[in-house]
Amino acid sequence: MYTIVTGAAGFIGANLVKALNERGVNKIIAVDNLTRADKFRNLVDCEIVDYLDKEEFLEELLSGYFDGDVDAVFHEGACSDTMESDGRYMMENNFRYSLGMLDWCIAQEGPFLYASGAATYGGSSVFKEERPYEAPLNVYGYSKFLFDQIVRQRLPEASSQIVGFRYFNVYGPRESHKARMASVAFHHYHQFRAEQKVKLFEGFDGYANGEQKRDFVYVGDVAKVNLFFLDHPKKSGIFNLGTGRAQSFNELAVANVNACRALSGAPAESLETLVKEGFIEYVPFPDALKGKYQSFTQADLTKLRAAGYQEPFASVEEGVTQYVEWLSKNV
Repeated sequence: MYTIVTGAAGFIGANLVKALNERGVNKIIAVDNLTRADKFRNLVDCEIVDYLDKEEFLEELLSGYFDGDVDAVFHEGACSDTMESDGRYMMENNFRYSLGMLDWCIAQEGPFLYASGAATYGGSSVFKEERPYEAPLNVYGYSKFLFDQIVRQRLPEASSQIVGFRYFNVYGPRESHKARMASVAFHHYHQFRAEQKVKLFEGFDGYANGEQKRDFVYVGDVAKVNLFFLDHPKKSGIFNLGTGRAQSFNELAVANVNACRALSGAPAESLETLVKEGFIEYVPFPDALKGKYQSFTQADLTKLRAAGYQEPFASVEEGVTQYVEWLSKNV
């Protein structure tokens, strides 16, 4: 029996493949699109039994090639570029493709665990998995929102597990290929290594300098939650996957700068000291982002905790320290 991971050479997908390997699951079919060939590096230290291009895979799946031979499907493959303006491509890639896989898993009565996203909330200030708070601001968010709506329609009649994860601001190893779409933590690390400083936005939207807040979640925790649901196949639904704790960009930058400085033996310093010494600098808030920027996100974890997941999530200080150590050895 196979475990299928789509988007397997991508950020979260590759971390899931590695996490499955670490529990002894190696019979994995990795599905992706390697037009961006550099993503292959994410799988070099992973064990898989086959790789299929995403188009070839869907054709084989729907033709019956894998019928009766799949333990579970982790569907992480998607176009995650929130600036993508080609709506036809986005809906075909994120919605229609996902729908084909969902229907196949329901027919096969096999677990289907998939990536949704916090972009479904858009301009909302409440982050609960309920229809009144869902207001996507771009076609990426809409593609995820619409698929979630279909899942809600299918759930009452499905006899097998269906789980959607609304990822918040995920950061951690294996995201280098994402370039400008990589996490803020990734960009802070490279900015500090290049310039010996991290730049943050000045105050805007009622927030002081660098005090805009996001729910930053470490990718290792994302993998743990996915595997928790795999281990509990009776649990289905759509769940937020963040830490439930908003932390500021100042906190993120301090953690990153101190972790980078620690690599050369320098002591940790406070925000005030790092600003005073020029390691953190504030720049004007861009006019182009005004009215399009989320100054605050924080996952409501009520549903996730009620489903039985009680493990703690890494704080920015903990997660960024681990990440910087990994980056220093792998990038």
